[in-house]
Amino acid sequence: MDERTPVLIGAGQFTYRGDPASSPSPTTLLKIAAERAADDAGIGAAGLGAIDTLAVVGFTIDAPGSRRGMIPHSTNPPVLLSKMVGASPRWSVYSEMGGNTPQYLINMLAERIARGEAELALTVGCEFLGSAMKRMGKGLSFDDWKAVEDETLEAPKRVGDARPGTTPYEARHGLNRPINIYPMFENALRARDKRPLADHQARMGKLFSAFSQVAAKNPDAWFPIARTPEELVTASEKNRMIGFPYPKLLNAIMEVDQSAGVILCSARKARELGVPESKWVYLHGCADAADLWHPVDRQNFHSSPAMRLTGKKAFEMAGVGLEKIDFIDLYSCFPVAVEIGAEELGLSLDDPRGLTVTGGLPYMGGPGNNYVMHSVAVMCRKLTEKPGAYGLITGNGWYLTKQSTGIYSTTPPDRPFEREDPAVLQREIDALPHPEVVEAPQGTGVIETYTVVHKREGPFMGIVVGRDADGRRFVANTPDDPATLAAMEATEQVGRPGTVTQSGELNIFTPA
Repeated sequence: MDERTPVLIGAGQFTYRGDPASSPSPTTLLKIAAERAADDAGIGAAGLGAIDTLAVVGFTIDAPGSRRGMIPHSTNPPVLLSKMVGASPRWSVYSEMGGNTPQYLINMLAERIARGEAELALTVGCEFLGSAMKRMGKGLSFDDWKAVEDETLEAPKRVGDARPGTTPYEARHGLNRPINIYPMFENALRARDKRPLADHQARMGKLFSAFSQVAAKNPDAWFPIARTPEELVTASEKNRMIGFPYPKLLNAIMEVDQSAGVILCSARKARELGVPESKWVYLHGCADAADLWHPVDRQNFHSSPAMRLTGKKAFEMAGVGLEKIDFIDLYSCFPVAVEIGAEELGLSLDDPRGLTVTGGLPYMGGPGNNYVMHSVAVMCRKLTEKPGAYGLITGNGWYLTKQSTGIYSTTPPDRPFEREDPAVLQREIDALPHPEVVEAPQGTGVIETYTVVHKREGPFMGIVVGRDADGRRFVANTPDDPATLAAMEATEQVGRPGTVTQSGELNIFTPA
């Protein structure tokens, strides 16, 4: 084996369930996960202090438009974490936003190790909105966080794509939040399959009930509770509708206190550190690409060429087929992410292998940007417990936009690690045809997909993506009268005609 072959040697997770007034600060969460990963690898504090490469997953609070200034946290988490663990990495980065990020960073670090640019690397991330929002809501102090977090540091080097996930045109009409956009993918998929509303709700409930059952057995899960299909899809006071057709329990949970990290190194370094080969997990295949960046530009709202092609590329690189995979974790922020991911990879929703090893984002937690780090941590344990098995992990960022895929096994690779430049795959995706977009449509149109957005008090906004008489795509809101919104949830709206006009900066689509 090439001595520069990258291997994963340790992984750690942490879930804080205590009093929010005593919750660990953001960088402390990172430190706990990093120390657990080092202990798992058997290299301890000395090994952690010897890392030469560090990649920290961006905090959700650092997303564009977030309330960054209201919650104390370091301006440079990689630098502060390095100081806390006694490390002096020669290369450290902080990522941009996206749920694909952990797999993307692992792919990148593995490539750096294979090229001889790194020998011992740590990638780690956390989310802390659970305790942060409780502290804010109860007027609790953040003084203990301020005592730990250094907000005077220079900005870190960033990696990843920093572009906003939507255009100003999309954002004006409400397409700038996952809870508004993913329901539109779901409704488009249901309509494509001509599945009745009730049947599709049952399908989603069955799918995510299986996820919750995995979470119930996961000691690190935020909600370790097995739920029935009916419980998940039936709207109630405790399971209110968020964005039709998703009640609360079908949405990723954002407010958690969790962290996870992974340590990678070269095969030579692993031997030098005395890590037994029974702990080594290899990244056999990987790929990264994005679909057409803005949702309004997509070919349709029920597929993902990037999911399909990153999966195909990762399997080609690994030299194995889907039949060799023993464990699977598909990104699961909402049911449609799993449904489309499974379809693009050739998986059945009732595959006997299961589609998650953690329990998924609504039940395992770890949302925002770091969920996949938890997937990798669990996958590494499962693979070392079953030597020779293979695992598949997918990560998804923004709005079915950024895709990263990884294939893992304890089986030593029979070829050098060579990650293809993501630009190759990206050029193929960017060349795909897509519809023309019009920002100020007038006249008749037809609904391509839609959702109804709810507040606690009930439905308040309808969002439509439609096509005008010339086939051009547009985004609009609907009249907000109760009758229109109720009808949009009672019967299939895809294909429904209407008229579109302008009201200020907004397009208004009135169904016929």
